[in-house]
Amino acid sequence: MTAGVVIWTGGRLIDPGELVVTAVDHGLTVGDGVFETCAVVRGHAFALTRHLRRLQRSAAGLGLLAPDEDQIRDGLRAVLGAAGDGAGRVRVTVTAGPGPMGSNRAAPGEGRPTVIVAAAPAVRPVRARAARVRWVRNERSAVAGLKTTSYAENVVALAAAAAQGADEAIMANTVGDLCEGTGSNVVVEAGGALVTPALSSGCLAGITRELFLEWAPEAGIVVREAGPGQLPFAVLDDVLAGRAQLALTSSTREVEPVSWLDGTDVRVGPVSLQAQAMFRARAEDDLDP
Repeated sequence: MTAGVVIWTGGRLIDPGELVVTAVDHGLTVGDGVFETCAVVRGHAFALTRHLRRLQRSAAGLGLLAPDEDQIRDGLRAVLGAAGDGAGRVRVTVTAGPGPMGSNRAAPGEGRPTVIVAAAPAVRPVRARAARVRWVRNERSAVAGLKTTSYAENVVALAAAAAQGADEAIMANTVGDLCEGTGSNVVVEAGGALVTPALSSGCLAGITRELFLEWAPEAGIVVREAGPGQLPFAVLDDVLAGRAQLALTSSTREVEPVSWLDGTDVRVGPVSLQAQAMFRARAEDDLDP
């Protein structure tokens, strides 16, 4: 599982089998941390400035100390230099560091954040297989919209989808609107336009989603955020019936049309394919948009 993985922490590269954190690190005991994953394009972390900006927002939302961006950039240079052409993705993880066994953190001024940067190979598929799951996103959660290391909900949901033959799980929110995948934003194609849930749905403010909303209109692609109630979870029935199409967006997927939903092959939308090609070309042209 660690083949090709390069890890940096504490100011140095370490062996993948080397111990990294203490047993009382709050990121380990209660999931008290934030992270970012960037695609690696031509040896560089794609859209790094935007990812670091979101890392800061997530840390602030959790009440963590602001991550040291200079330290993180040092780690990124180290792992990407060591990984060479083998790197397809890079992950930055920042936790609250050592703390009490319970939910309380170390006293103010005593915290020592843990920072880990890791590069690994990645495969970028061109089509996605998705499945609906029964669990929902809580758009009113204390961590709604934050990219935290508290990923147990995603692990359970993705495992359920994988048992059906999918590579992503799609969830509604508490009011029955389409929300997001476990590691992706969702886009519905209908009537020649692309529609994605608004951030008020509780979905993550994905970097690829953000760039997609900026770049698509420049390429003549009609795209918009859904208004309240305009994108119910039941829209996925329209995808199964062929009246609409579905795509996913994420750092490692970029824009990826869905060709299989809930055990059924579904049609890939022409506008989604156009968006996929557009995003790939723009990403190659501008590594830090």
